[in-house]
Amino acid sequence: MTKIYKFLFTLLFSISLYTHLQAIEVPSVTAPKMPLMTMTDTNGKTYKVQGTEQGLNIEGLEGKIVFLEFFGHKCPPCLASIPHLIKLQEKHKDKLAIVSIEVQGNNAKQMTSFAKEKGINYIVVPEETASNLVSYVQQRAEWRGSIPFLVALDTKGVVQFVQAGMLPEKSLEELIVHLSDKNETVSTKKETSATKNTSH
Repeated sequence: MTKIYKFLFTLLFSISLYTHLQAIEVPSVTAPKMPLMTMTDTNGKTYKVQGTEQGLNIEGLEGKIVFLEFFGHKCPPCLASIPHLIKLQEKHKDKLAIVSIEVQGNNAKQMTSFAKEKGINYIVVPEETASNLVSYVQQRAEWRGSIPFLVALDTKGVVQFVQAGMLPEKSLEELIVHLSDKNETVSTKKETSATKNTSH
């Protein structure tokens, strides 16, 4: 084997080995394990929450549009939003789950009384039972703590909308319709594909 061939063989072997090692090492850096968290609502029910590449999977709420709201018990716009959320939860109870996490320091007992007093019909969670989830959303969404803060997830748990500040009831309604249409479009495509496959 001539010197030039030996050189090329050594170079190619080195590149191949380096590439192989990179392929082994990269996943541990670029695809870290997503955290498994929990939150407990004012009724004492605990939900497992799994972080994903594109959003969150909340145990028990699979297949529903989720409005994950961070609010405060003494925040005027947050309080003004409560009647709107109550109406939306009642109207869309089959496909919408509203989860409100209180972040101004009320404990579980205080939030249970608060939810009862306001007639809240959706999930209410005190921060003390969801601190890991609150920290996780702060990091992933670069949320600086302004409230109300809304994270809207589609039926697959993928984040589709993030908003700091109060949204009018009409805008929230339009968001539900948009996410519902998105889900129905995906379902229709799957049904069409299945029909085509069975017809052959």
